[in-house]
Amino acid sequence: MSESSLRVVWVYPDLLSTYGDQGNALVTARRAQQRGLKVTRIDVRSDQRIPTSGDIYLIGGGEDRPQRLAAERLQRDGGLQRAVDNGAIVFAVCAGYQIIGHEFVNDLGERQSGLGLLDVVTVRGEGPRCVGDVLADIDDRLGLPQLTGFENHQGVTRLGQGVRPFARVRIGRGNGTGDGTEGAWRDTVIGTYMHGPVLARNPQVADLLLKLALDVNALPPVDDRWYEALRAERIAAARQPA
Repeated sequence: MSESSLRVVWVYPDLLSTYGDQGNALVTARRAQQRGLKVTRIDVRSDQRIPTSGDIYLIGGGEDRPQRLAAERLQRDGGLQRAVDNGAIVFAVCAGYQIIGHEFVNDLGERQSGLGLLDVVTVRGEGPRCVGDVLADIDDRLGLPQLTGFENHQGVTRLGQGVRPFARVRIGRGNGTGDGTEGAWRDTVIGTYMHGPVLARNPQVADLLLKLALDVNALPPVDDRWYEALRAERIAAARQPA
């Protein structure tokens, strides 16, 4: 983090911003501001260079062709990889999650290389799409409450030895592998299939990103009544019989 401001980078909003994922940038900035932190939000379009001096990088979901274009441009740019090497935080959703893995299947039906920030590989599922509300238990090591979100993807993401599942599903499909895993994480990089936007439904995850960026174990408390009301509503909806 710079001495003057926390730098939150929203990556390629012109390509990767479905299901309100831009809300993740809004929530992260708001949670920081509630603690008296100055925040600089940087929206980087796909024709711009990725700055390497950011503290938190947020990547959203997208359709198949924009996902391919985003992966190609991020690879050519190289800025996100350099930022991670410098200790930056990355939180990626759905198509963004697939992009930061080793490989995914693009809109042309071809295997496409990702950025390799997470040890995961995504293939196209043969069964029905993973669609609907999800409830999952986040990895105990992260010390966070139950995860709630909305998934809509055809991908099946398999985790390698270099990562841990971000969560394990109680309701929903998650990574689509049938083993109950949802998302993946290592060190300062987290991937998930959850929309919602996921950080509005799970503000404690946004707080985790802030703690990692600030290198602190705790943050001052804030008024969470609005967030908790939203969480309770969505968790109750997920538990309703189909």
